[in-house]
Amino acid sequence: MPTFGIILLLLASAETWRQKHRQIIRTPLNWGLALLSFWLIITACFAFKPTEAFLGLANLVPFFAVFAAFSALIQTPTQLRQLAWMMVIPSLPVVILGLGQHFLGWRGPEQLHAVLGWALAESGNPPGRMASVFMYANILAAYLQIVLILSIGLWIDKFQAGRESPNNSQDLGMWFLSILVITQAIALFLTSSRNGWAIAIFACLAFALYLGWHWLVTAVVTAVGSVLWASFGSEPGGVWLRKIVPSYLWMRLSDQMYPDRPLALLRTTQWQFSWSMTLERPWLGWGLRNFTPLYEAKMNLWLGHPHNLVLMLTAETGIPATLLLFCLVGWVIVQGIRLLRDWSVVAISSDRDYQPQQPLILFTFLVAFGGCSLFNLVDVTLFDLRVNTLVWLLLSAISGVVYRNLGMGERKKEWGNE
Repeated sequence: MPTFGIILLLLASAETWRQKHRQIIRTPLNWGLALLSFWLIITACFAFKPTEAFLGLANLVPFFAVFAAFSALIQTPTQLRQLAWMMVIPSLPVVILGLGQHFLGWRGPEQLHAVLGWALAESGNPPGRMASVFMYANILAAYLQIVLILSIGLWIDKFQAGRESPNNSQDLGMWFLSILVITQAIALFLTSSRNGWAIAIFACLAFALYLGWHWLVTAVVTAVGSVLWASFGSEPGGVWLRKIVPSYLWMRLSDQMYPDRPLALLRTTQWQFSWSMTLERPWLGWGLRNFTPLYEAKMNLWLGHPHNLVLMLTAETGIPATLLLFCLVGWVIVQGIRLLRDWSVVAISSDRDYQPQQPLILFTFLVAFGGCSLFNLVDVTLFDLRVNTLVWLLLSAISGVVYRNLGMGERKKEWGNE
């Protein structure tokens, strides 16, 4: 229920700002976000359609404040696990509603649309592709790849803990997570999202490599190679594999399922148009949400975004704003990877939450955010409140753990000097 959820989230953010405002203001990363907010307001003032641009600020600027608050609030591996559980548990009713929509023709009562904050369209949107409580199948796929990665990470975490100290609660958690992973994977398959499929495979490979499960790497690579050869391979191997690989897979991947797409709907057309917008206004862009009216005027087709976040931001906010945003986000991810590499050295402290331990949960959050980043190279999830919120929560959690450990590293250096 996004209507109620966002109110509670903003209240939690406001209370965190009240309690931790000194810590939040002292963080250099938040200075960068404040500078970016100011720059985005300037771009809106000079936009092609300023009203649209100022409305577009709502998809970014408030989330900077949420990010700053939760970076100060979420700072330990225990909190990461709690947050992961809070994200994955609601996916079960989402999947159940999606399966009912896809196989039983369920649809939501129109009277409750305003209360629930979503609509359940019969047979999905587009028809035949599961969308569940989301506006479009690709948005559901973006949501599912986040919760699927988190569920896999929690499952592995439970599995490792169960081997060290078996108990009934561990077994119950394993069963529940197994059901979640299986149902999420089925739902992701039914969205027919090639982006979601590719990211799920990327996540499985990432976990397998991280854990040293080389047999799984071999199995996944073999399966993926077979499907790709069936989709794009030449004679005679491609024809033979198409008798084994389900046609739903290879026809969707090769785009033979939808062969007559209009030129304006092709991603390459949208990307070329976005880049031409960037070249015309490289410094301030055309304004947030201004791609749609400009593209409609040129192509006589309404399109919400150009299916690439980087090109959309350079076209709408200019190159400097886009570089600043990605530099700030990139710094968090790089520091998170460094912390993961040096966990046994950096994360040792007298704080009981930071005793040496397996950093699997941090790795899980990094993979989940990495999956979101890859997804936004061929689509844009910024406009869906729920997915956008989850993405910023993932990033803020990584940032909080990074800053906590950077602070501990500095204190350890001081102790060493003394």
